[in-house]
Amino acid sequence: MGRHKRWRFKIRQPIARLLVVGLALAAAAVVLGCGEEEGAGRGVPMFRGDRAHTGVNPGPGVEHSPKLLWRFKAGDFVGSSPAVVDGVVYTGGDSVYAIDAATGKERWRFQTGDYVSSSPAVVDGVVYVGSEDQHIYALDAATGQERWRFQTGDSVGSSPAVADGVVYIGGGDGYVYALDAATGEERWRFQTGAWVYSSPAVVDGVVYIGSWDSHVYGLEAATGQERWRFQTGDYIVSSPAVVDGVVYIGSYDRYVYALDAATGEQRWRLKVGHIARSSSAVVDGAVYIGSSYDRYVYAVDSATGEQYWRSATGGPGFSSPAVVDGVVYIGSVDGYVYALEAATGQERWRFMTSGPGFSSPAVVDGVVYVGSEDGYVYAITED
Repeated sequence: MGRHKRWRFKIRQPIARLLVVGLALAAAAVVLGCGEEEGAGRGVPMFRGDRAHTGVNPGPGVEHSPKLLWRFKAGDFVGSSPAVVDGVVYTGGDSVYAIDAATGKERWRFQTGDYVSSSPAVVDGVVYVGSEDQHIYALDAATGQERWRFQTGDSVGSSPAVADGVVYIGGGDGYVYALDAATGEERWRFQTGAWVYSSPAVVDGVVYIGSWDSHVYGLEAATGQERWRFQTGDYIVSSPAVVDGVVYIGSYDRYVYALDAATGEQRWRLKVGHIARSSSAVVDGAVYIGSSYDRYVYAVDSATGEQYWRSATGGPGFSSPAVVDGVVYIGSVDGYVYALEAATGQERWRFMTSGPGFSSPAVVDGVVYVGSEDGYVYAITED
C-alpha cells in the first residue's frame, strides 16, 4: 500500500482523525468568462469556476433562507467538488456520478478502481477526472461511457484543466501531465519533487501549479518547459488562482502568497492562523480564502495583501470559496455551508448537512451544490 493510500485510509476515519490529517482534495480549472469556457456549456465546468481558478460562479446565488432542494446518496464520502453543466451535476465519490440538477435523480455512474476525490472538468461533451486507482479518465458526458483512460504512477487527487484540446493534471507520482483531450495520448510530463495534489490553472499559455515539494511552478503549456519556480516554507495542496497577471496560492507554511505570473517573484504574503490548503477566490480586487484549523475565512486586498476581514466558522476549513453577486459560499468541517457578505464577512446564513464538508460549492441558477462526508450531494435553494 502506497503512502497516499495509507493517508487516505486515515482521513476516512472518524472526525478526530480528519481534523489531524486533512485532505488532499484538489481541483482545476484560462478564463473566457465564468460558465463560458471554450467548449463548455453554461454553469461551472470545473472546480473554481474556470481555468484561471477565479472562484467566480455564474449564479444567481441563494441570498436568504436556505432550504434543501434535494440530496443524492453517492455511496461514500463526497470530497470531490461538483461541476454543473447544462443541467447536470458531475461529481466523484466511490464512483463518478452524473445527477440531474433539477431533481437529484441519477443519470449515470461510472465505477473506477478506487475512490474519486478529483473534481470533474466537463468540456465538449466529455467528463475528465482522476481517480485513486492511478488513472485519468475521459467519459462521455451524456452516457458515462469510457472514451479513454491514462495510467499514471500513483493516485490522482488533482483535478483537470482543459485548454486548447489538452488536459492538464497533477499526479501523486510527482508529475504534472499534459494529455491530448481527444485520445489521452501523452503530450508531455514535468517532474516535481513530490506528490502533486494541487490542480493546475492555465492562463495565456502557462500552466500554474503547486506541489508537496513546497514549490509553485510556472510551466509552458505547449512543452512543459519550466519558466519559473517559487519556494514556500511547506507543502502546497492549494490550487492557484490567476488574475490580472498575479498568482494567488496558499501553503502549509501558514501564508497566502501573491506572485508575479510572468516571473514568479513575490509581490506580497499574508500570514493566516493555520495552514492554507484552501484555494483562493479573486473578485473585484479582493482575495477570499479559508485557513484550516484556525476556522476562519479571510478577505484580503489583492494588490497589497492587507486584510479586510476574517469571519469565523464552527470548524476547520478545507473547502474553497465560491463567490456570486457579493456573497461568499464555503463549506466547513462543522457540517455547515456558510454564506458570507463579501464586503464585510457578516454571515447571511448557514445550512447544516449531516457530515463534515470538504467539498467546495458550485452555485448555478439559484442553487448551491456541494458534497459532504456523510456520502450525500446536497442541492440548497432559497425558501
